Amino acid sequence: MSSRCPDARRGQLVLVAAVVVAVALIPIVVAYLQLGYHADVRAGGDYDDPTADATRTLTRALATASADVPAAHGWTDRDDAATTVRDRLEPRIEHVERARLDAGTARSLSYNATDAQRWAASSCPSGDGRSFGRCVAIDGVVVQERADRTHVLGVAVDLTVTSERGRTMATVRVPTVAGRES
Repeated sequence: MSSRCPDARRGQLVLVAAVVVAVALIPIVVAYLQLGYHADVRAGGDYDDPTADATRTLTRALATASADVPAAHGWTDRDDAATTVRDRLEPRIEHVERARLDAGTARSLSYNATDAQRWAASSCPSGDGRSFGRCVAIDGVVVQERADRTHVLGVAVDLTVTSERGRTMATVRVPTVAGRES
């Protein structure tokens, strides 16, 4: 019996120590649950790229605004086509600018004609099997001649997002489906 007694006492001691540690952790767990848990804000996509939401909204709006442009505007009417797209986008741009004001985030959008010209010069879709004409930037809207029709490739905008985290300024190119074909 004396040979089993130290082992039994050691087992009991380990069990008692485990109970003490578990009881000591209870107040920590209760405090943690009462304080609540908030996910790491930096892990969210909007923190890393505060322009993402506005860009997604503009992408959808541009698809709608430019959908019937080729059918309605020949290449000689490309200025009118760009004006049509800008006019159709205006309500969506105003929506993007106002959308997060109540949450303390202000956004400002303006067309970037210079970047649109760079885009038209460097990324104009062409190549074998394509009978596409030249690309032109008109007031921030990039268009291309295809079969004597005006196709909208996208818009270039300057986007400024101001929130409690700071200010982010970016130039964003928002392509249409036709603009992604390059």
